[in-house]
Parts: sequence; C-alpha cells; structure tokens
Amino acid sequence: MELGSDDFLPPPECPVFEPSWAEFRDPLGYIAKIRPIAEKSGICKIRPPADWQPPFAVEVDNFRFTPRIQRLNELEAQTRVKLNYLDQIAKFWEIQGSSLKIPNVERRILDLYSLSKIVVEEGGYETICKDRRWARVAQRLNYPPGKNIGSLLRSHYERIVYPYEMYQSGANLVCNTRPFDNEEKDKEYKPHSIPLRQSVQPSKFNSYGRRAKRLQPDPEPTEEDIEKNPELKKLQIYGAGPKMMGLGLMAKDKTLRKKDKEGLECPPTVVVKEELGGDVKMESASPKTFLEGKEELSHSPEPCTKMTMRLRRNHSNAQFIESYVCRMCSRGDEDDKLLLCDGCDDNYHIFCLLPPLPEIPKGVWRCPKCVMAECKRPPEAFGFEQATREYTLQSFGEMADSFKADYFNMPVHMVPTELVEKEFWRLVNSIEEDVTVEYGADIHSKEFGSGFPVSDSKRHLTPEEEEYATSGWNLNVMPVLEQSVLCHINADISGMKVPWLYVGMVFSAFCWHIEDHWSYSINYLHWGEPKTWYGVPSLAAEHLEEVMKKLTPELFDSQPDLLHQLVTLMNPNTLMSHGVPVVRTNQCAGEFVITFPRAYHSGFNQGYNFAEAVNFCTADWLPAGRQCIEHYRRLRRYCVFSHEELICKMAACPEKLDLNLAAAVHKEMFIMVQEERRLRKALLEKGITEAEREAFELLPDDERQCIKCKTTCFLSALACYDCPDGLVCLSHINDLCKCSSSRQYLRYRYTLDELPAMLHKLKVRAESFDTWANKVRVALEVEDGRKRSLEELRALESEARERRFPNSELLQRLKNCLSEAEACVSRALGLVSGQEAGPDRVAGLQMTLAELRAFLGQMNNLPCAMHQIGDVKGILEQVEAYQAEAREALVSQPSSPGLLQSLLERGQQLGVEVPEAQQLQRQVEQARWLDEVKRTLAPSARRGTLATMRGLLVAGASVAPSPAVDKAQAELQELLTIAERWEEKAHLCLEARQKHPPATLEAIIHEAENIPVHLPNIQSLKEALAKARAWIADVDEIQNGDHYPCLDDLEGLVAVGRDLPVGLEELRQLELQVLTAHSWREKASKTFLKKNSCYTLLEVLCPCADAGSDSTKRSRWMEKELGLYKSDTELLGLSAQDLRDPGSVIVAFKEGEQKEKEGILQLRRTNSAKPSPLASTTASSTASICVCGQVPAGVGALQCDLCQDWFHGRCVTVPRLLSSQRPSLTSSPLLAWWEWDTKFLCPLCMRSRRPRLETILALLVALQRLPVRLPEGEALQCLTERAISWQGRARQVLASEEVTALLGRLAELRQRLQADSKPEESLAYSSDAGEGSGNMPKVQGLLENGDSVTSPEKVATEEGSDLELLSSLLPQLTGPVLELPEATRAPLEELMMEGDLLEVTLDENHSIWQLLQAGQPPDLERVHTLLELEKAERHGSRTRGRALERRRRRKVDRGGEVDDPAREELEPKRVRSSEPEAEEVQEEEELEEETGGEVPPVPFPTNGSPSTQEDQDGLEPVLEAGSDTSAPFSTLTSQLLMSCPQQPSRQQL
Repeated sequence: MELGSDDFLPPPECPVFEPSWAEFRDPLGYIAKIRPIAEKSGICKIRPPADWQPPFAVEVDNFRFTPRIQRLNELEAQTRVKLNYLDQIAKFWEIQGSSLKIPNVERRILDLYSLSKIVVEEGGYETICKDRRWARVAQRLNYPPGKNIGSLLRSHYERIVYPYEMYQSGANLVCNTRPFDNEEKDKEYKPHSIPLRQSVQPSKFNSYGRRAKRLQPDPEPTEEDIEKNPELKKLQIYGAGPKMMGLGLMAKDKTLRKKDKEGLECPPTVVVKEELGGDVKMESASPKTFLEGKEELSHSPEPCTKMTMRLRRNHSNAQFIESYVCRMCSRGDEDDKLLLCDGCDDNYHIFCLLPPLPEIPKGVWRCPKCVMAECKRPPEAFGFEQATREYTLQSFGEMADSFKADYFNMPVHMVPTELVEKEFWRLVNSIEEDVTVEYGADIHSKEFGSGFPVSDSKRHLTPEEEEYATSGWNLNVMPVLEQSVLCHINADISGMKVPWLYVGMVFSAFCWHIEDHWSYSINYLHWGEPKTWYGVPSLAAEHLEEVMKKLTPELFDSQPDLLHQLVTLMNPNTLMSHGVPVVRTNQCAGEFVITFPRAYHSGFNQGYNFAEAVNFCTADWLPAGRQCIEHYRRLRRYCVFSHEELICKMAACPEKLDLNLAAAVHKEMFIMVQEERRLRKALLEKGITEAEREAFELLPDDERQCIKCKTTCFLSALACYDCPDGLVCLSHINDLCKCSSSRQYLRYRYTLDELPAMLHKLKVRAESFDTWANKVRVALEVEDGRKRSLEELRALESEARERRFPNSELLQRLKNCLSEAEACVSRALGLVSGQEAGPDRVAGLQMTLAELRAFLGQMNNLPCAMHQIGDVKGILEQVEAYQAEAREALVSQPSSPGLLQSLLERGQQLGVEVPEAQQLQRQVEQARWLDEVKRTLAPSARRGTLATMRGLLVAGASVAPSPAVDKAQAELQELLTIAERWEEKAHLCLEARQKHPPATLEAIIHEAENIPVHLPNIQSLKEALAKARAWIADVDEIQNGDHYPCLDDLEGLVAVGRDLPVGLEELRQLELQVLTAHSWREKASKTFLKKNSCYTLLEVLCPCADAGSDSTKRSRWMEKELGLYKSDTELLGLSAQDLRDPGSVIVAFKEGEQKEKEGILQLRRTNSAKPSPLASTTASSTASICVCGQVPAGVGALQCDLCQDWFHGRCVTVPRLLSSQRPSLTSSPLLAWWEWDTKFLCPLCMRSRRPRLETILALLVALQRLPVRLPEGEALQCLTERAISWQGRARQVLASEEVTALLGRLAELRQRLQADSKPEESLAYSSDAGEGSGNMPKVQGLLENGDSVTSPEKVATEEGSDLELLSSLLPQLTGPVLELPEATRAPLEELMMEGDLLEVTLDENHSIWQLLQAGQPPDLERVHTLLELEKAERHGSRTRGRALERRRRRKVDRGGEVDDPAREELEPKRVRSSEPEAEEVQEEEELEEETGGEVPPVPFPTNGSPSTQEDQDGLEPVLEAGSDTSAPFSTLTSQLLMSCPQQPSRQQL
C-alpha cells in the first residue's frame, strides 16, 4: 500500500567523526582507525577541521553539462511494479479497443495491482466469490468496513482485472471492447511506457566509461551510433558514490515511436504484389510485436473502415484462398463471418470464438493468441534518459531554486530537511503524482575540471591552492596515495581513480547500489544544500538483495542484475520492516561521506548543490575485492579491471609497497597461487598439454574476457586454435567450444615456478620487518650484554626509514632511545664546555647536584655506549669535594667575608648548583647588606632618600636572618617612620587650602633638618618660604618708592603671591588695591566707550596721531572691528616701560595733539578733493569708501563735518534733527533751522561717547583716591587739561564784540520767528492738562524720555506727524541769516575743528556750530537725508517699543518685582540712579535678541544732551568749585585735591 506523507520514519543517524589536525593529516590512516566503528553502519560522515576550506576550482563560466531526467515515482521498485502492471493492463484493453479508466473508491484511486495480488493470495476469483470474502479483500486494501465496498471491488475486478487475468492464464476469451463506456467518473489512465521512454542512449560526452557489459543480449546499435561512439557495445554504468545512469542503448530499431494516445489505431492495409512468376502474395503488417505492428499501422494512408472481405473475393489464386481458414474449425466456409487478426493474419469464425461474437467488430481486432503474446511480453530494461537542454551552473541553479521555492511555496533556505525527506518518499511511493527533476550526475572531472585545485601546467596555483592541491583529502590525490591499491593501476579509470562531479537539485536521487569491485567511495559536498544519504552495512548486503527480490520479483525476473544498474530505490522503512539495518545522514557543505566495501547506499539532494566523488582501495579491501570477483563470475558481470593483474603487479615490485599492504598482498597472492595450481592441474587431467605465454596486460579487456562468466583473465585462459574469437577462464574449461581437447591450449602469464618466486619476494618484504624488529629488540634490551654504539642504533633507524617500515611501537622506542642518547651527549658536552667558560656562561642553565647524579644514572641506563660518561663522572667528583669544603667553612662561623666570597666564586665555576653554595651566597649577601646600612646611617654620609630606605628594608627581608640584621632593620624602620611623618606634615602645608604664615613654616623646616634623610616635601617647603621672603621684599620696595606703583607691577606681585603656599598679609592689601584700580578703569570705560566699542579706553583717551592717513585710520578701525588690533600704546609711540613715567606720558600726549591736528587738516584737504557722491554717479579711483567697504553714492550719503569723508547714512549713527535741546516754554520755533541738530561725525572721528566735562572731573576725583598709577589716568588728566584749555579759548572768542553782536542778532531773529509762529501753533501744538506743560510744542514734547507717552503706538503716530511737519517746512527755509566776515569765520572754524577732535562734550562747541550754520545757507540735502533716515529708524523703534512693552508685561505676569518708592528712597542715590541705566541696557540687549538685531542704533547726542543722573550728582561740587572754567589746569587740580578726602599714607599700606 502507499505510504502517507507522515508515515515515513527517518532511520537512525550514521556515525559522525571530527578528526583533529594531527589525525586529519593522514587520510587513509584515519579511515583505517575509524573503520571498526563506521563499517558496522556501512557509511559514515567526516567533518574536517573548521579552517580546512579548499577553494572551489571549477571554471564556472566554462562548465556546461546535460543532466538526466528522473521521474520520481518510477524510481521506487514497488511503485514501478505497479506502474508496469497498469501499463500492461492498459495495453490489454487498448488492444481490445478501449482505454483504461481507473475507478475511484472512497475518494482515492483503486490500486489495481494490489487488488489483483490480494485476490491471488486469497485463493483466486472463484474461491473468493464462493466463500464471499470480498469484504476481507476490502479490509486488506485498508478500506473502512461497513460500506459494502467488497461488492464494489468485486464489480471493478470483474470488469477490469478479471478479463486480463484470464488472458494471462491462457483462456481463449474475447471481451467486450467497451467495458468503460458507462464509467464517466473513472479516471482515464495514460500509460507511462516506461521501457519505451527510458531505453535511450547515455550521454555522448561520457566517453570515459568503465562499468562494462552487464548481463543481457548483445546490443545491435545502428552504424551511425557505432561510428560516433564505439563503446556503445557496452552497457555503461558510471560513477562512484551516487550514480544516476541507465542501461544505455537498447537493441532495437531507432525509428521506434510512441503510440498515438488520442484515438484508436487503424488496421493494417493489405498490399498485393505481383512477382515475376505471376504469383500474387499478400503482405500485411508484420506479426512480430504489437508495437512494431502499431508503427506500421501508423503509416497506413487508408482510413479505418468496417472489416470486410472485399480483397479476398477479388482474388482468384487458389493458394491464397486456401490460406483463409478458421484456426478453430479448420474450415473456410462462411467467409463473410470469418475474422482476420490484425496482428498475425490468422482467421477465426465469429461463432467459433468463446464466447461467440454476434457480428464482425469494427476497427482493429486481434485474436486471443496475439493478445496473450502481447500481454505476456517481458518489459525492457529500465534506465534514465538524458535531458535535451544544456545547462551552466548558474542557469541550473536558477532552475533548481525556482523549482524548490515554487514547490514548497517558501524561500529555499527556509524549507526544513525533514519536510523535504518526507515529501520525497511520498512522491516516490505515489502512483498518481508524476514529479520530474533533473540531475547532473557522473560528470567527468578530467574534461570539466575538478572542484579541488589540481597541480598541472594549465594554470598557476597560489600558495593556498598548492596546499590543497597536494592534500590527501583532495579527491584527485586520495586514490593514488602510497597506501592506496589503485595507485598501482596505470589507467585513469573514470569514477574510480578520476573523480566525477554531481550537480543536484531538490528530489534528484541516486538509487541503491554498491561500488564497483566493492571498493570504498568518498564524496565531498563543495557547496549548496545538504545531500541526504541512506546506508546498509556490508553484512546486510545479501539480505537487502533478498528483500528487494522478494518484494518486487517482477522486476528481477526481467532484469536479474537490477541492483547493479543504479536505477532502483526502495523505501528505507520497507527495508527496516524486513530486518535490514539502515542508517541515514545529512551531508552538509564542506563534509565528507565515506561508504565501505559492499555497503549499499542511496539518497537524494535537498536542493541545489555541487558534489564530487571517487573510489579508493586500501590493504584491508583486498579480500573483499577477491570475493567481489567471484560474485561477478557467478552473475556473469564484466569487471572494471583484473584483480589478478593488480595483485601480480604489486607483487612484482614488493619494495615499493607499504609494509601492511605487502603483508595483505602476500596473503592474497598465496591464495591466488594455490587456486591457480588447482585449476592448471584440472586442465592437465583433461588432457590439454599445449601452452604458450601471453602478456594479457597488453591485450584490450574485450579480447581477454571469459565468454562464459565475462571475467577478465590474467594469470591464465583456455583458448582454441579452431575458435580464435573466444577464450574462457580455467573455471569454465568445459564451456569453450565443442572442439577436441587437442585443439585447445593454455595461454598463461606466469609459469608455476615464477609465481612462488614472486610470492617469496613478497614474503621477504613482509617479513623484513620481523628481522629488523628482532635486531632492534636485542639492541634496546641488551639481551647479549653488549651495548650498541650510537652509530649502530642510527643505522637501524635509517633502515626502517629506507624500507618504509610502519610506524610501530618498536620503531618509536628506537627513535626515543636515539633522541634521549643524543640529548645526553649534547647535555654532557654542554656541561664540560660550561666549566671551561666559567662565570661567563649563561645564567640559569646550571644543573643541581641531584640532577647531575640523576643525569649520570640516565646515561648508565641507556642501551648505548657513550664515552662522555667519564667526563660526567669527573665533574661529579669535583662537585662533591667542593661541597665538603663549603660545609666546613659554614660550620666554622664567623668566617671572613673574603673566604666566603672566594668559595662562592669557585662554586660558580663548577657549572653545578650545590646546596651549600646557596648558603654561602646568603651569608655574603647578608654581610653586603649590613655594610650598606652602616654607610647609609653614618653621620658623615650623604643623606639618603626615602626610596633608598625602603629599598634597604625590602632587601633586608630577603637576607639571612641574624641579630645584627634585626637591629639594623629596626633602626631603618624607625628612621623611615619619622621621615614619612615629617614628609606628610610638609605635604599638608604645601597642599592645604589655609596657608600658614612664614614663621610656622620656618619652625617646621628647622625641626625636619635634624632627620638624616633627604625629604623632598621639606625641600619644596623651604624653597617656597625663600620665595615668600623675596616677594615680601619686592612688595616693600615697590611700596616705599618715589611714585605710586603701576597697576601691572601690582598685578604681577598678586599673581606670584597667590601661587605661593605661604600665608602673606601684604597679599590681601595688594589685592584690594588692584581691585579698586580695576573698578575705576571699568567705570571710566563705561563712561567713555560705546557699547561693543572696538577701541580700548587708552586709545580713546589719547589723541589719534595718524589722523592724517585715511587708509591707515580706516584699516586700523577695521582691524579693531575684527579684533585683530590690540595695542594700546602704538599711537603714542610709548613702550610699556615708558607708560610707568608720568612725564613721558604728558610729553607724548602733547606731541600726539599736534600730530592729530596736522593730520586732520591734511585729511580734510584730501577728502574735500574727492567727488561728491550726490553729484557724481560714476565710481572714481579717488572716491570715498564707507565703513562697509562700498562707495557711497546717491541719496542717503552723509559727509562727516570733521574729516569731510562720505558714508552711507544706514551704515553709521546719524543725529536727530530736534533732539539737541530739552523742550521748554522758550524753545526755538521750528523755522530756526540753524538750531536743528544736523551735525554728523563719522565713527572714525567720534570714537567714544564723549561725556561732558563734569563727568570727567568726577572720574579724576576718584582717580586721586587710588594709591595705584594707571596709564589711562595719565591720559585722562591730559585730555581734561586739553578740554579746559580749548574751553577757555572758545569763551574768549565768543565773548568778543563781533561774535557777541552776531549772537544778539541771532537771538532777535529767534524771537521774531517765535512771535510769528504763534497763530499757527494751534495746528502744530497741543496743550497738556498736566501742570507745567504750558504751550510746549507737541513735537518737542515727544522728544523727552517718554514721561508723557503712554504707549508705543501713540508715540509712533505723533512722531510721524512731526516728520511730516518738518518735511513741509523745508521749502520755507532761507539763509544765511547772518553775515560772518572771514576774519570772524576762520577762528570759529578752527575752534570748531579742534573741539570736534576732543572726546569731550562742551556747550561752547554747540554755540560755535550754530553761529557757523547761521552764517551759511541751510543744507537742504542733508536735512532731507536725515529725515528719510529718521523715518526708517522710527519704524524700527516702533517694533522695538512693542517688543519692550511685551517684555515688561511678561515680567509683571511672572510676578516680577514692582518698583517700590519707599525702598528707592532708602537706597543710596548713586545705586538708585545706576539701576535704570543698567535695566535699560539689559532691556535693549534683550530687545535686540528678540528682533534679530534689526533695531537701528540710537545716536548718542553730540551736544546739549542730558548726562546721567550719576554724572550730574557727582559733578555738582566740582562745578561749584570750578565755575571759572578759564582757570589754569593747576588751579583745577588743586581744587580737585581739596575736594578729595585725605588718602592713607604709604606706611598704612
């Protein structure tokens, strides 16, 4: 019955071996080692070491092959029997004119073969019907009971099988030709035609065949085939390991074709020919075979018609008519009812048939005799057919992977091996499913290239490939290894000595088989998916054959050597159920599988892979090889090679044989010679006396094969003079021919005298080891009492190597003895040479006295004589004498150190370690250590370090103990403890956060100096104290000098004092002075420097000496912007040392003033000559360059009033037209344009905030309180003196009569304009309800600090109207309003220029500016430019105001502090006044972050702007004291000193 997909149970696993590298180096030796275990399973698997990975050497691009086609369900023996049965019964019904339809019973196809077999086993059809046992038949077919299936089976049996069985038994029946017409539900059966399809040629390229001539009739190939392949006469079976080849060419016409499967066959056409004699002969279809007849029928041009006798009625030949008689009744009457058989031309009456036919049937009809002959015709031999497509490795792999993925509906690597195995055996056992796969098997490696690297001249191998090319596990090397038998066969036997390649896909299989000559085989899987193997041990080989013959006798009846054809599988579970032991394994990539002699094996591939296999034979195979030849002789099977020839060839050169192999060959040769004597004796008894020598090895195998048993003859053969084409072996002397014995003669290779001579040579070779072993045994065991010399032992070892004796235990003992003796000789020579070398020899190579005695005993025990024994004995005597002398010296303590040292040196020259020498060494070391301690602790000695003390203590622990040593150690330990304690105290003083005063440190140092040890921390503390004293001296010196110390000097002293680990009171005072000086400098910087200024304070305070060079000035300003220029003193030309002298600073400042004035005049002349950007539209080489690096052009350009250079209005800070004065009731009218703030100074000229003089005087007052000198203070005093000097000159000019008159006229004009504008003020001004607001102009009211403004939106609206009002007044402006004489204008302009150079704000500067403005026409272009720039600025201010308001609201929402008036009153005035400024600066910075830096810069007022509250408060007493600003600088200085509190004296510092 069929097996279900889940019924397959995997057999147990075969043994798996994992050799070590040492075992892996000897392939055949390792296989012999594992043979006792692995042979019991038939197959085994070997996993090489992990790093043994041979490269794949096949040329993938050139590798092309044609695979074989395999239909899985035709491989299994029992399934093939069923298919053959179905083909025969289908043929039977086809002959009857019907097609076979297999019925379904219980939803599965009815197994007709099993049904027929069970019916026969149950007694036959009649017996079953009589006993009513059809239910039992259904039960045996595994149908469920109780459904009346037995009756249904009886019906199908009677209808389909019973007529066929009747014909098979010989009954003369004619069945209904339409037994299936009413069975529509049955499945029509299409015959497999297995013999017809599978009987094809083997591949044409497999020309290296070796499996010769199976038992079958001689083939009859066509002439074309013989020309193409002369080996087609042999039925070739190829390959070691898994083999997939059929029987090859069948002996029949190659024009044979398959039947037409669609319709019925037409009857043959009867052809009538006229011969020369006038006879008429009818030629019909040949009655040979049904298939041949069908083929002829297929050529008939006539359509099928009703069978009539028209042709016979038209013939008049009597002989022809007489041939038409009924075979049953022998009568020819009633010819209209006479039937002509379409197969054999016999005639039958329709009423003579049993049962009779009612009428003549239509179509093809065959008589019962033809039907019986056709159905009983034996099937032809089964084999595999070749595919028609040629593949490369890539195309085959793509096909294989695609097939597997589609079949299992999952990626190929995810399909479990267990699933593939169960599915394979399910398909193999299935009749219904026809799955076809392809297998690239038995591909010759010599033609296509081996997967292993091969050493040949075709390609150069890398060192790695060379290593694998010579490895014994390389399948090209293993068959020809020295221990292998096959290396003595010269021919390259394909598959045995030359590997074959196998390219597999899923389900492709290799069937049950054993190797040719029962040899070993080894298979290596190079890569790909696993290969599943099944194996049966050799002990069960005959049992397996019996089981397969028992279960499928039909196959073996037609093909007795079926198991030799490698085309038949049988389920391992079936074999195991009949007692056959089966094992399995999955061979993965990189693993070997070995099959043992006569071990049946089979298997299949799990998927796409590439394997390689070859045969090999070892010495233990020889008995199995001889038995195989006897087995082949009984089966009449061809041999691949002659076993006798192989034995004789090895016996001819016994010295080349391995010893084990020689012993095995001697045993086989002895048996062979005895058998040959017996056979030749039988030949003499028959009377055959003629003989001649024949070199059989020179004859082709075809010419020396026994015609009876097909064995290949070598030692002898019987031939006949009269029958030269054949010969027989001596086992079949009666089967040669029928000729007389006198005509027969013996052909022999060796005489009976030569064979024993060869046998004797083998025996000598085999027994030479025993002779040699006896010599070695006598030498090693000194049985004769004589020790051999080293030369004699070496000769024995050399003999074993030359004669290639096996690596036995005795040989290993000999090698060990030689190695030991040579080591002793070398050691003795070293000992003697060591004494000669003396103290210069290498330390650590000396042997002890015990080792010397043991060494002498070892030399005496060796079985060889060595003359070095005397030298060793002499050394031993010297050592023993020295030992006695040393003991005496040690006992007589105290001995002098000189005596001990001399004894120690003598002992070192011996080259042997004596125990007393170690004691002497310890005594010497003890004396040396005590001397070292005394020298270290001596008062006059140099102080040792702590490391030295610790080293002495450590060394003392290893010297020999004694009272003196203990005392010295105690003293050292005590001294070390004291020293470490003081070191720790000094370390704490050096590292502590709270520094100690110098007196404390001095006391520590004084106490530590009494310790006789060098203490690093005490030394460091001493150095720190010395530095502190030097620092105090420096401080005293600088404080007691003629001048106040400079800030740089104080900072240097503070930095040094902070680094000292000493507490210094002066350091705190210096730090306070430095902090005060830095505070004053920071305050001065805030007063003078703009926000993010690129200048330093000293640069701003000093005059710009290079003002005349525009390029230098501009480049320096750019460097300042980029942070590249940082020198404070370059402009004054002073060094850092010069800045310490006040006189140098004052002189340099005066010189700088003059250079600045001259430079600015030169710069004004240069810039005035440049073209105006407002008039010129083209760029010029002399054009001005803005701070942005571009040329200013067109509207929006402004000219600096000091340097006369041009700039973009958007790149610089511009003045506000109406921001020059505070609004008041007496404010000037809008038409007083000369009072508008249109004065513009570029950032190159206006370098600072230009504070008012009152603010600067407050800084000078604070400076006078500092006990420190700063360069900035000197510069500030010079700047103040310069400003006061200019102010005095300006007041003198303004007080002159001419200028006073001009100022009066200007005042009258202002009053008149103010009176004229009052009727119009109702349009431009609005009154505030608040007190004190009066009739203040609305525009100027908007320019206050925002006290009357409630929201940014309101401010924006009012400011916009102001700008529009100013724009509307531009056409009404006229001028000049004053006439300035040149004598008056020139001094004013000169004063104006000098005042603009001052980094100080003075009211006189503004007054002179108004006079000069009134004396010239109004600059409408500048006013228009300023209006446009202010519009853009106020638009940005509006955004800034909103953001500022939102920030203030968020502060209130977050619970920020609200201004508390009471708290404000309690705070000091200076602090309170500084907070709004700081808060405003912070808010401006935050606002810039919010608006992305787009807020336009707020211009600093150039004149008349209010100073900060701090400045005003600080300057009040100064202004009162110095209201007369024309007083000289000395008076101003004295006033400042009087207003300052008394400074502390230097002694207080």
